[in-house]
Formats: sequence, C-alpha cells, structure tokens
Amino acid sequence: MRPQKRLKMYEALKAKNATRFANVKLTRSFTSTVKKMLANKARYQAVETKTGVPWPVIAAIHVREADMSFNTQLAQGDPLSRVSTHVPRGQGPYFGADAWERAAMQALSDTGGKTWGDWSPGGWTTFLEKYNGLGYANKGRPSPYVWAGTNQYTSGKYIADGQYSSSTVDPQPGGANLIVALAALDPTINPHDLTPGKTMGPKATVGTVVATGGVVAAAAQPHLWPWILGGVAAIILVLIIVHFLEKK
Repeated sequence: MRPQKRLKMYEALKAKNATRFANVKLTRSFTSTVKKMLANKARYQAVETKTGVPWPVIAAIHVREADMSFNTQLAQGDPLSRVSTHVPRGQGPYFGADAWERAAMQALSDTGGKTWGDWSPGGWTTFLEKYNGLGYANKGRPSPYVWAGTNQYTSGKYIADGQYSSSTVDPQPGGANLIVALAALDPTINPHDLTPGKTMGPKATVGTVVATGGVVAAAAQPHLWPWILGGVAAIILVLIIVHFLEKK
C-alpha cells in the first residue's frame, strides 16, 4: 500500500476509534489483571523510555500477546529462547537479563511505535489495532484486541490466521478496557492523552462508566475526592451562615 493511502486509512480509523472511545463503557471487570499490570509498571516504563510508546499501551499488548509472561516475546507470545514460529515469524532467540526488554523494543520498533506519536484516544486505540492487524478494520468491525470487554464490541474474532468467525466472542480484555481500568487505579494515567510525561490533570477526569457485577459506577479518580469533599463542605458552611443571618 502506498504511504499516502496508508496514512489516509489510519486517519479514518483514528476518527472511528475516537468516536468509539468517546462512547465507551466497560462491560466486564478484569481487576486482578489490571493490578498485575500496575505491579509491572517499572518494567514497562523502561521500554517506554527506549521506544516512546506509553507504558499502559505496552502493558495492554503484553496482556493480549503473552498473558503478561516475561518469558515470551511481546511480538506474538512465542518463547524468548526460541526463534518465533507465529506471526511475526523468525524473531529471536533472546537471552540475558534484559531479553524481554530487547524483544519488546524490537517488536514496538517493527510496528512503528517509535514514530507513531499520536497517543490521543483515537491514536493509541488505532496503534493497538494496527499492532494486532487490520483485518477487523477491513471488515468494518471493531477489533476485540482493542474493544473486547466494552460496549463497543459484541462478537467476531479471528480464530486462526486468516480464519474469521463472526459468532465467536473474544474472552480476553481489550486494550481500551484495560487502560481505562488502569487509569482508575493510577492517577498519573490520562487515557485522553497517553503521551509519555503527561499526567492526569484536575480537569482531565475519566468519565467512563464501569459495569461490574450488575452495578454501574463512575470510574472517578481517587485523588480528586479531597477537592470534591472540600467543595461540598464549603457549600454547606455558606448555607448555614445564610440561614443564621436570615433568622437575625
């Protein structure tokens, strides 16, 4: 595909994914997985520093490709110690204490992570989709790699290379589910802008609704509660003063 045509395709997919993210709601909870992602933060950040790919995106890929095993390649989940036999084939082997990190840097470089640069909702969701492959986009379907576990996905999955099943439901969490849930636990993550070095500001809250066990609750950021409670207390104090002055 010519570069100009590929760029137009990416921009169209970014717009579509940005709309999906604007309307996203989580329909499944993967709490233990998200907590494990957070526990591995330092290792993901080391790769972020080398590649420029945000660590939450790296973590989400690691979940999808390898169930967060550090003994496998980030590219496709094959063992670090062997030449990969799944797409992308022929990578590795990798040895040494930093084997996983080197394999991850290679995978992210090969998929354009170092030059991607757009970590807006439309950007990072499209990078995740591109990383996995554009087969779903070519069918006009939301990719479960990104949207499984949200209201933006119902069914449809490639059950083997080139073999698509419209009725199969992906049981894994998609990247959007994972990153929104991760942001609810880590106030430094702003899913509206994952650009490395940028953190969640007071006004950049996540308004996504999370459905867990039949109960719907807003994914409010914990660090905002002191401001909220302080504001409520101030309003109550003003009302008491006004009431007192009216009685006088």
